Amino acid sequence: MLRSVALVVLAAFASGAFAAGPVVGSKRFTESYILGEILAQVAGGTHKQGLGNTAILYEALKSGSVDVYPEYTGTIAREILKTDERLDLAALNARLAPLGLAASVPLGFSNSYALGAAEKFPLRQISQLKAHPGLRFGLSHEFLGRRDGWPGLRAAYGLPQKPRGLDHGLAYEALAAGEVDLIDLYTTDAKIERFRIVVLEDDRRFFPPYDAVLLHRADAPKHFPEAFARLKELEGRIDAAAMRRLNARAEIDRLPFAAVASEFLGGGEASARRTLWSAVFAPDFPRLLAEHLGLVLGSLLAAVAAGVPLGIAAAKVRGLAQPVLALTGLLQTIPALALLAFLIPITGTIGVWPAMLALFLYALLPITRNTHAGLTQVPAGLRQAGMAMGLVPRQILFAIELPLALPTILAGVKTSAVINVGTVTIAAFIGAGGFGERISQGLALNDHTMLLAGALPAAALALAMHAAFEVAERFLSRA
Repeated sequence: MLRSVALVVLAAFASGAFAAGPVVGSKRFTESYILGEILAQVAGGTHKQGLGNTAILYEALKSGSVDVYPEYTGTIAREILKTDERLDLAALNARLAPLGLAASVPLGFSNSYALGAAEKFPLRQISQLKAHPGLRFGLSHEFLGRRDGWPGLRAAYGLPQKPRGLDHGLAYEALAAGEVDLIDLYTTDAKIERFRIVVLEDDRRFFPPYDAVLLHRADAPKHFPEAFARLKELEGRIDAAAMRRLNARAEIDRLPFAAVASEFLGGGEASARRTLWSAVFAPDFPRLLAEHLGLVLGSLLAAVAAGVPLGIAAAKVRGLAQPVLALTGLLQTIPALALLAFLIPITGTIGVWPAMLALFLYALLPITRNTHAGLTQVPAGLRQAGMAMGLVPRQILFAIELPLALPTILAGVKTSAVINVGTVTIAAFIGAGGFGERISQGLALNDHTMLLAGALPAAALALAMHAAFEVAERFLSRA
């Protein structure tokens, strides 16, 4: 069993461990996905896609988990360098150098933040919003927390509204449905014209320039000279109109990001035909399945190795049960994304290890609690009978108590396994892979087919895991 699980884990991650080219990252919105795919295809590297926000990618660059990713000059200045100054590329690099980072290869377009309102409102400038306190704002979660986002914008314009968080991939549809009145957007978004959205003028010039560049580790060009020589050829090749067309191919024509990138690089026009069946069993299915299973089984084995002894200690040591069960229960209350973000600086990397550690912590409670419950439910008379036969406590534990408690312990392991199959999908936001990659893409594009292509295999895997443990429980009960 241990050998087979180890092979699954190795198969899941071996493909990314020996990449010849640089590791390219991207954020969780359409344009970043596409640019990340373009960089990966040009450089011959791997693409860790949809890695959440700037903070996660910054940590990934510092730790070496990612070598390069597409970024914007305004974001670098405000979010990474923590300055409100408007810096050109040379000034940015002077301040990035002590961090071991560099920015280069301006791609040729600027993609600024902006606010967009429904056409029915008589609004043309951001300063006019102050006179309409009843407007319902739906802003992306990253925008709500950024220095160059809502906190700074509210202070600069004296805005009284209280916005609610809304995923950027769902914002346009929410605006069209009348669920919100105003959203944040990117000026190269493909849906602006389609949904007839009025882009408000930043009349107080709050937003800095957001020129698209490559942000990378300072030593990456030395480690990958040929790849960065090819990336240099992208300089100035993508203007704002071209970027809008690329975004439209993904968001409106529903093409995969890799196909959009290939088309831009001269790979021929991609077909937009796609069924749910072809989306589920796309060429990446074996890789995603292996990654998903590797994370679940790897974390489950670690949780069994730690949770069963913890449960035994809680059952056998007076006064230890409540602290152990309370601590493992407390871990379950931490939101998954918050725990993953917290573990990135602790582990010094993104991807597999923080995801594995988070899943391990979530799996502890059912295993520890069921081990404790199974042992405490063993009749005292059986223990006394063992003692009368001359067995020592250790022999009683392994010959009587654990065999009788095994069905209860196995039920806890089953619960942890099924829960972790679903929780793994969140780990895709930090580059851990699995079917959560498709769910993340589907959210970014508001693409229901892609969402189902990720959710259905994950649900089927959870059912298969549940059925496997049911068979094991029946076998053990008969034995």
